[in-house]
Amino acid sequence: MNVSEILIPSEEEHLCLYPMDFEEFLWAQGDENSLRYVEECFHDRKPLGAAAHRGLTKLFRQYLLVGGMPEAVRAFVTNKLSLKHADAVKRQILTLYRNDIAKFARGYEVKVRSLFDEIPSQLQRHDKKFKLAALGQTARFRTYENALLWLSDAMMVNNCYSCTEPNVGLRLRRERLSFKCYMGDTGLLIAHAFDENELMSSSLYDKLLQGKLEVNEGMIGENMVAQMLRAAGHQLYFYTCASREHADERMEIDFLTVKHNVTNRHNVCPIEVKTGRRYALSSLKKFLNKFAGYVDTPYVVHDGDFRVEDGIVYIPFYAVPFL
Repeated sequence: MNVSEILIPSEEEHLCLYPMDFEEFLWAQGDENSLRYVEECFHDRKPLGAAAHRGLTKLFRQYLLVGGMPEAVRAFVTNKLSLKHADAVKRQILTLYRNDIAKFARGYEVKVRSLFDEIPSQLQRHDKKFKLAALGQTARFRTYENALLWLSDAMMVNNCYSCTEPNVGLRLRRERLSFKCYMGDTGLLIAHAFDENELMSSSLYDKLLQGKLEVNEGMIGENMVAQMLRAAGHQLYFYTCASREHADERMEIDFLTVKHNVTNRHNVCPIEVKTGRRYALSSLKKFLNKFAGYVDTPYVVHDGDFRVEDGIVYIPFYAVPFL
């Protein structure tokens, strides 16, 4: 809206600038080599080894908490890796977001604010799908659609839509009424979720960093995977089937991507996001049985190192940019 009267020369190229990705986060700390080794291991399907994986996991957990907003990263690095300083910047950014909503979402700013404030509690849900009923018994998609699009256009959120069939042209099979709404930056999600109108204590951040706080890490991990997929150029889609009659058809796959070189069959890559040491893959296995002709490579993003087992490729979170 600030440039509505400005003519843009046709030779200028428009760019979408996303939050800093994990590689850029490492660059900010002077590390320009670690992700090259990760990329090599990704393509060779070989583990990094315990020591390297442990070190990169620690760095990635820092990235989860700080996020990729450049000013938050600057505050983190210049203040001796201070999560508290980064948190102060993130809360300032959230305040700016709310001010922008009030200033620019003219005519439906209340709806935009309601959607924005509801994101953390919606992502706490098991299936992560956004339920408009949480905003009020009379809430309907048609009355909130413009507000949702405003948040997406402002790049405050990343919307992920359900598709009816896991085949090429996922957009053609999109269900716009069934969606998940992720925060555009995971560091901001954490500040948004723990919104006590004060800085998060160092002890709370330390527990999050060490994975010792009883919080829904699945929400944080899935939001980060969405963020990294968008930065890598992917649109966000998921697949779900809630059959009440056939248990072997009830499933939900967190993300779907299409391989670069499309062929007659085997074009879609299902991605499941798993946090913690123990997890089941029942949905993924059902999906592979039902859509064998559609699937190229199935991936599980998890806390462990690289491995391949029963045709499924397991990758650590910090390798998602190479999908």
